[in-house]
Amino acid sequence: MSNSNGTANGREPVILIKDMTKVYRMGEYEVHALNGVSLEIGAGEFVAIMGPSGSGKSTLMNMLGALDQPTDGTYLLDGTDISAMSDDQLADIRNRKIGFVFQNFNLLPRMPALQQVELPLIYAAKGQRHERARRALEMVGLGDRIDHRPSELSGGQQQRVAIARALVNEPAIILADEPTGNLDSKSGTEVMAIFQRLNREQGITILFVTHDPWIARHTRRIITLADGVVIRDEAVPEPLVAGKSARPSDEALVG
Repeated sequence: MSNSNGTANGREPVILIKDMTKVYRMGEYEVHALNGVSLEIGAGEFVAIMGPSGSGKSTLMNMLGALDQPTDGTYLLDGTDISAMSDDQLADIRNRKIGFVFQNFNLLPRMPALQQVELPLIYAAKGQRHERARRALEMVGLGDRIDHRPSELSGGQQQRVAIARALVNEPAIILADEPTGNLDSKSGTEVMAIFQRLNREQGITILFVTHDPWIARHTRRIITLADGVVIRDEAVPEPLVAGKSARPSDEALVG
């Protein structure tokens, strides 16, 4: 997916990984979770990362999210080599450069939406927190729900609060881990439509980790892992538009 000048799809790489390995030691045994992964993701791309259980997908996610360090290899995030950073440095990078959206929302139960979204700004010691958080909630269609706690919001609305929280620091990438996995079909479609709009209109780089090939077809590029290596890296010629196509049967997807 790289052209001759070293950029991904003609865009400056926001993620550049070279020969990344990860070995976990369990007593006398070694588990090779990543076996020399190299990839580039350009600014503004919308990428799905897929792979079966044990493929190295979760390990790669942890590396991309600066939650763990590789055993070997390099990782440049937005031009900064984070391969050998300390835990404190990684925490700072996560807060400034990466927005996370998880399957389980990870919201604080007693805190209203506006304060949930302000949290990354507090950690980053940024000003104008109310205004920034309000704008982020408006971007995901929750401008009229800023004072609502999670128990007063539907699952889809809770995930939208989580997306707003991921957006508020204007990160280099948003890393979404199965973000539609706990939602009904309608809410999942609405959330996917938000991700597509943010990517299309705001140019936000999004990595979408999923096991669902139907969801993956809504992105622009699919990277598939198996046994700790990238086995496929392909563009999606005509990405599906959320809400415009009926989901086929599981048999048709597998076929």
